[in-house]
Amino acid sequence: MATRGFDSSRAAAAVRELLIAIGEDPDRSELRSTPERVAASYAELCSGVGVDPSSVLGDPLPDTSGGEAVLVKDIELLSLCEHHLLPFKGVAHIAYLPSTQIVGFGALPRLVSVLASRPQVQERLGEQIMTTLDSALATRGVLVVIEAVHGCMRDRGSRQTSATAVTVAACGELREPLRRAELMALIGEKREGAAH
Repeated sequence: MATRGFDSSRAAAAVRELLIAIGEDPDRSELRSTPERVAASYAELCSGVGVDPSSVLGDPLPDTSGGEAVLVKDIELLSLCEHHLLPFKGVAHIAYLPSTQIVGFGALPRLVSVLASRPQVQERLGEQIMTTLDSALATRGVLVVIEAVHGCMRDRGSRQTSATAVTVAACGELREPLRRAELMALIGEKREGAAH
């Protein structure tokens, strides 16, 4: 499906209509610039729409580790829940078992960012990260663990201010619980002095 790109004017007009729908006056001095500000926010939050996620991985490098696991923890993420258009934020932990290729460590946060910067659900986000990385590198296995706090749970409905959603996506050798146990333990370890 081809995307049209972000239409700031249309987004601002929709926000103006929303203000009217909730009983506000969009011409009130305090709200006059709100539609444009919200449109700019959504342009940023949805900047990954239509972007090929594999394009941010860069050129693969030969694996010189002998196939040992690669793990990057605590990759910050911010996304927009597609159910209520409220943000969810947290961290992603990504591990993979190289076959013959690796990517630079910085490629993994870029991958998370581009896939999170679109209307999303947490479960699909983990699957998309896993699938993109596995496809680009022909790995022996990928494990993606996401921990996030959701605005739709925290700020409305049940108002669960302390609830954290955890999802796991895995493929290849890392679908086997015994094979991924060491990586899950490493993900669970907190650094000394960490603010978590």
